[in-house]
Amino acid sequence: MSHTLAPAPSAPMMTKSRRFTALIFICLAELLVVLDNTVVNVALPTMSVDLFASVSDLQWIVDAYTLTFAGFLLTFGHLGDRFGRRRVMIIGLIGVGAMSLVGALASNLEQVIMARAAMGVFAAAVFPATLAMITNIFTDARERAIAIAAWTAMAGFAIAIGPTAGGWLLEHFS
Repeated sequence: MSHTLAPAPSAPMMTKSRRFTALIFICLAELLVVLDNTVVNVALPTMSVDLFASVSDLQWIVDAYTLTFAGFLLTFGHLGDRFGRRRVMIIGLIGVGAMSLVGALASNLEQVIMARAAMGVFAAAVFPATLAMITNIFTDARERAIAIAAWTAMAGFAIAIGPTAGGWLLEHFS
């Protein structure tokens, strides 16, 4: 069965300041998703002791997020096109936050792995929506290039600070 989607409606004309304010929020959403991918790495030795986890178990803690994230990107990209990118992104952000809390409060290894897997699913709802919203909001080629550069830089920044943020959280909340 094949069907085509109608082209995404173009965003209503926004002022330049409003477009760049939207970009800030979009980049912060992306920061959260990318940060969640690396923030747990520093906590693995502590988790190993606290949860009696083997090396294989620790790999599942890390990979559960990444596998579900990668596996659901296309699905949520399509759902964003169909039901609205902003709506899908907000649902994803709420889910990531809720699953972060579930993972932080987990009392055993299985709960941590399941929370990380669910976080990956919800993160997959956020990530494609962020870039799609940028391409929809920024219709001017120069502004779009700047916005995509900011989006890309934010991903690099999140990867870089993830382990540091994880160490800080571990130090202050463990």
